[in-house]
Amino acid sequence: MTVVSADHPPRTALSVNLNKVALVRNTRHLGIPSVTRAATLCLQAGAAGITVHPRPDERHIRAHDVYDLAHMLKDWPDREFNIEGNPFHNLMGFVEAVRPHQVTFVPDSEGQFTSDHGWNFPADADRLRPLIAQAQALGARVSLFMDAEPAAMAAAKAVGADRVELYTEPYAAAWNTPQRAEQLERFRAAAQAALDAGLGVNAGHDLNRDNLTAFLSTVLGVREVSIGHALIGDALELGYSATIAAYLSCVDEAFPNRT
Repeated sequence: MTVVSADHPPRTALSVNLNKVALVRNTRHLGIPSVTRAATLCLQAGAAGITVHPRPDERHIRAHDVYDLAHMLKDWPDREFNIEGNPFHNLMGFVEAVRPHQVTFVPDSEGQFTSDHGWNFPADADRLRPLIAQAQALGARVSLFMDAEPAAMAAAKAVGADRVELYTEPYAAAWNTPQRAEQLERFRAAAQAALDAGLGVNAGHDLNRDNLTAFLSTVLGVREVSIGHALIGDALELGYSATIAAYLSCVDEAFPNRT
């Protein structure tokens, strides 16, 4: 029997990653498409929060986007601002300046194409611990980007993390292969280990309209999914409102008996 913590959330929150909106904008000097306008449309459509990952090279999200979004989100006090990044690069300055609700520590190198692995324990423990405490002292919940390794979840809790974000690309890559069930079980076990350790569970990377419902139906206890690339790609065809509605429908299908 699957065991889930008593505070298993009734419905997973959808946070929209806006990096790809900024990437398109940065190809010209016209300020369009607008990152803050995209955020507003997503929130109006029912998204629970906004995620950005301001990399040091500013290839997509730039510093002013972080500040503009923080200002805009003051009009949405019930929604979450999640800032991702490597705490050893430029992340902590943003945390101190805008005090987001959540920070997600990601072990990216400065020129990394995209996030592709989680933190390593015990190797990363000592250097992460003081930065986790610093972010929490600034009022942020701290989530650690982690591979789906059940044995690592207690270590993430031991360094002071509030949550983990499970790196879901291996699951997404296995979607149309015989390994899908194996990957789902791997993530289910990792999420349960995190819950058992007292951590909240987030998830993200390559989740989409095809694979989201199955993931949330099996990997119980996921409080939040952060989705960017696929969602923004869908929005190019469907528009923001219809796209958010479609993703929220995927979430609802995973929780048919919950309100």
